[in-house]
Amino acid sequence: MKLNNKIYVAGHQGLVGSAILRRLNELGYNNIITRTSAELDLTRQKDTEDFFTGTRPEFVFLSAAKVGGILANNTYPADFIYKNIMIEANIINASYINGVSKLLFLGSSCIYPKLAEQPIKEEYLLSGYLEPTNEAYAIAKIAGIRMCQSFNKQYKTCFISAMPTNLYGINDNFDLENSHVVPAMLRKFHEAKFNGSGEVILWGSGSPKREFLYVDDLADACIFLIKEYNNNEIINIGVGEDLTIKELAMMIKQIVGFEGMIKWDSTKPDGTLRKLLDINKLKNLGWKHKTSLVNGLRLTYQWYLSKIY
Repeated sequence: MKLNNKIYVAGHQGLVGSAILRRLNELGYNNIITRTSAELDLTRQKDTEDFFTGTRPEFVFLSAAKVGGILANNTYPADFIYKNIMIEANIINASYINGVSKLLFLGSSCIYPKLAEQPIKEEYLLSGYLEPTNEAYAIAKIAGIRMCQSFNKQYKTCFISAMPTNLYGINDNFDLENSHVVPAMLRKFHEAKFNGSGEVILWGSGSPKREFLYVDDLADACIFLIKEYNNNEIINIGVGEDLTIKELAMMIKQIVGFEGMIKWDSTKPDGTLRKLLDINKLKNLGWKHKTSLVNGLRLTYQWYLSKIY
């Protein structure tokens, strides 16, 4: 992928897409195509095909998706499965029709079975039942993976699939109804501190363990993979270590400066008890994350403050 190649970043206003766009700009890529969702509805096949025919991108980062936390996934499963399958199908097929040199499809660690052995290897895909709270989203992402692999098999395309762990960072979604755990906690602790509240109520027991990757590190990994990885099999992107949700909460509490109590609402779901990715495949290619969790959380909180004040 050369600096003047025509590159389409699908979903450039989202958490992942905006990070990929930032990283491409930092590296000097100068022929980047973007469209907002208002300009292009990727769930519409004809609109997507017309866009590809008109722009003829050479490389595609497929980071457009409908995403959300446990509450959103539980509440709107039809939206999650329909919109994500439509976006993936339209972009992958249009990329094939228009001769895209290489496409990177971004999946999710939720594609793996709920009770998968830890750390989770790529080959564990479809080896067991999914976590029910985000099954619709996971099935959509699995469909995207299989679509890339099927096009590679039948049409000799080069469509690769990467599975990032839990993400957070600049441009995250802080809406408490639709957000993931890191932005939700940052906002809850900040608002409790600002309002003088004595406690923050968090979902679940706090005992599940999670791995977190700063989104700018993910963007760097995506560009690395589109240059270096051509295998038909999926590849994990992560940091190789995890912590409990309670430990994460204490870390965020300290960064925000909240001095009250944390109350855990055990009537709310925990989700999968542990989700740590095996990243040996990526490490053996020569890539490693750069941002520690505490530094990434500080950067994310600083960005959040810059948006609300």
